[in-house]
Amino acid sequence: MNILSPKFISIEGTEGVGKTTAIDGFCQKLSSQGIAHIRTREPGGSKLAECLREILLSNKSDIDDDTELLLMFAARSDHVHKVILPALADGKWVVCDRFIDSTVAYQGFGRYGGNPSKLAKIQYLIDGFVPRLPDVTFWLDLDPVIGIQRAGKRSVADRFESNDSSFFYRTYQGFIHQHQHHAHRIHRIHANQSPNDIVSDMIRHINQTDKS
Repeated sequence: MNILSPKFISIEGTEGVGKTTAIDGFCQKLSSQGIAHIRTREPGGSKLAECLREILLSNKSDIDDDTELLLMFAARSDHVHKVILPALADGKWVVCDRFIDSTVAYQGFGRYGGNPSKLAKIQYLIDGFVPRLPDVTFWLDLDPVIGIQRAGKRSVADRFESNDSSFFYRTYQGFIHQHQHHAHRIHRIHANQSPNDIVSDMIRHINQTDKS
């Protein structure tokens, strides 16, 4: 991997796909090659965004769909300007657990059912308030049924994880939509592989991108 070219990497997927494990392995590879990097997440990543994360994920929060979307972008704006852009300017790689593609998938499809006018509004917010997109996005693709089963074995479900299966099917369609429309940026990885194979796929794609 090219150490002299800091990259903004996002990792995406529905619940239970193994993002945390994949990010663990990917960051270990960066460290082993002496590549300075930060690990962050959405919603969250900055002090304000973490406060908004608590509201967004709390089962006690009574938030309508439009408010949820705007809170996501408020958190993202602070995160980008306070954490992501400064890290990249400092020559560090940024590895982010979720970014704009999750917004399209979870809000655009999960909440709004892929409504074209709503998707257009989300794109307007992306164009207007997201000054830097990821260089590479890894979409961990897994049947949502399997993902839900995996997620169900974890701790108490948060506000998003508590949605019914139809929500996650719609969300999955959102990731398919993003991959179809942004194949140059989004690299699809089959998430039913071993964690080591997933990380190897990620590293291989980065190396190929550097050479192209």
